[in-house]
Amino acid sequence: MKLYHINQEKLETAASKLKAISHPVRIAILELLSKEKMCVTDIYEQLGLGQATTSHHLNILRTNGVLISKRHGKKKFYEIKHKALVDILDCINRCQDDN
Repeated sequence: MKLYHINQEKLETAASKLKAISHPVRIAILELLSKEKMCVTDIYEQLGLGQATTSHHLNILRTNGVLISKRHGKKKFYEIKHKALVDILDCINRCQDDN
């Protein structure tokens, strides 16, 4: 007898979001975006990365539903789609502080 039904689609969606954020560059991007919306130029300049590398990581985050982008004139600004993801990063950072 099943007491709890596991929604496979929800689990796969959650896993894809976690995989998308599980890269040091993408975590750094999320930490920047947790403070404000930013365009790709501002992001790569702050992180000291190339434009192509930054765009690649932004695309991974966007296609996995972690970020959204909005165009303002010629620039595209990125922001975190669900602010709860910032809480996850905060939780991970707090767990590291316990060591």
